[in-house]
Amino acid sequence: MSSCCLTVLMLFAVSTFAKPNIIFILADDLAYGCVGFNGSEKIKTPELDRMAEEGMRLAAMYAASSVCGPSRASLMFGQHLGHCKIRGNPSWSLKAKQGKGPVNIQENDRLLPEYLQAAGYATGCFGKWGLNDSLKHNGGQPNKHGFDVFWGFNTHLEAHYHWPDFVWHNNEKIDLGADGKNWREKSVYGDALFTEKCIEFIEEQANADKSFFAYLALTAPHLGNSVPPAFRELYAHEGWPHIKGKVGHYRNDDGQNEAYAGMISHTDAMVGMVRETLEELGIEKNTIVIFTSDNGQEWGKNFFNQSSPFRGGKRTLNEGGLRMPTVVWWPGTVRAASSSDLPVAFWDLLPTFCELAGTEIPDHTDGISFVPELTGKGKQQEHEYLFWYFNEKNGPMVAVRFGNWKAIKTWDKKNRRFRSVRLFNLEKDPGEKEDLASKYPEISKKAVRYMDEAWEEDSNYPQVLLTKGMATK
Repeated sequence: MSSCCLTVLMLFAVSTFAKPNIIFILADDLAYGCVGFNGSEKIKTPELDRMAEEGMRLAAMYAASSVCGPSRASLMFGQHLGHCKIRGNPSWSLKAKQGKGPVNIQENDRLLPEYLQAAGYATGCFGKWGLNDSLKHNGGQPNKHGFDVFWGFNTHLEAHYHWPDFVWHNNEKIDLGADGKNWREKSVYGDALFTEKCIEFIEEQANADKSFFAYLALTAPHLGNSVPPAFRELYAHEGWPHIKGKVGHYRNDDGQNEAYAGMISHTDAMVGMVRETLEELGIEKNTIVIFTSDNGQEWGKNFFNQSSPFRGGKRTLNEGGLRMPTVVWWPGTVRAASSSDLPVAFWDLLPTFCELAGTEIPDHTDGISFVPELTGKGKQQEHEYLFWYFNEKNGPMVAVRFGNWKAIKTWDKKNRRFRSVRLFNLEKDPGEKEDLASKYPEISKKAVRYMDEAWEEDSNYPQVLLTKGMATK
C-alpha cells in the first residue's frame, strides 16, 4: 500500500473515532435577560458568563414553543409545531379535552437520542423528560427512545417539585421519602441529584471506547420557587420586595424573589460542575456543551428581566416567550468570546447533533444543522422562515420570523376569528412595539402565506378551539 493511501486511511480513522461528546443542558422557564452574559445585574451567573467568554453566544436561538412540553417534543422530533405530533402541554390537545388522555409518543416514533445511539453514542437523560404522561401506555419512556440511562421525571407534573417525593431510574420508581411532607428535610434537591447522576455518567464514559450524549434537563427556575439555603442566602441582603412562600400546588420558600434568583445561581453552579468534570477528565476539547432554556419567564418578568429588550414571556409568541439565553462551549473548535445572530431553533438541534455524530440527517426534520456556524467551516444554510404555534386559554396564536421580519396572529375570542396579522421589524424594533402591517402589506401577505404553508392539520390540535366555549374550526 502506498504511503499516500495509508495517510488517507489514517486520517479517515482519526475523523471517525473523534466524534465529539455532546452535552445539552436545558433550563426551565429561564428568560433571556436573567443571565449575566445577557446583561443581568441582579442575578449572579459566573459559570455561564465564563462559558460565554470562552465560547459562542447564540443571540437568536428560539425555543419551539412558549411552554415546556411542545418545546421538548420539537427538540426530540426535530420538527416545528406545524408538523410535530405534540403541539401543546398534556392537557391542551382536543383528545385530552375529551377525557381521552394526552397525546402520546409511540414506540415506533424515532427521536433524537435514537439517531445518536445508532451512530455509536452512549446516551443518558437526566432530569425533566416530561413526555411520558400516560405511564400505563409505556410508549414514551426515555429508555424506549434511545436513552441507555434515565434519571428523572417522566410526567409533566412530577417536575413541578424541586424537592421531589420520587424520581425514576430507568423504569423503576425511586421513593425519596418525602411523601409531600417535610420535603426540605426528607427529600433531595432534584437538580442537584440529576447533575450528580449526569456527572457519574460522564465519568463512566470518559474511558470508554465511544462518544456520549448527555441530556441534562434541569427544572429551575420553573415555579415552585425553592432552592438549597446557601443559594437563597446569596440574595438575602439585597433588600428586594419580600414575597411570602404560598402553600398550594407548588412548594415555595419564604422570600420567593431570593429563592428565584437562587435557583438560577444554582443552575449556574450545576453547569460549572459539569464543565469542571470535563476539564478534570481532560475531555473538554472533544466535548461540545450547549446551554439554553425551553421557554420564556413566568416569575418576576418586570423585576428580574430588565436587561432584556424583548416583550412578553411564557405563553406568548413575542420574543420574550421564545428567544432563549444560549451559549455554546467547545474549546479549540468554537471561537472564544464570539456571538452569532443566525436565527436557529430547537428543531435545528436534531440535524446539528446528527452532523456532529457523523450520521445521516433524517428527511422528516424541519431543522437545518448549524455546525458550519459553530465551527466557521463550510457554508451555513439559513431558514426561509421559522414557525410557531401556541394554543391554551387565550386561544390559538401563530407566528413566523423571516429575515428581520416577525409576524404574529392572535385569536379574537369575542368574534371567534383570528385578528389581522401584526408585523414587526426585529432589527429596528426588538420589543415588537410598532405594528408595520399596514405600511408593508405585501410583506404581511408573505407572512400569512408562510403561516398557512407551515401548518399541517392534526385532529388532536385543531388550529382554532382548545378553550372552553369555543367551537372547532
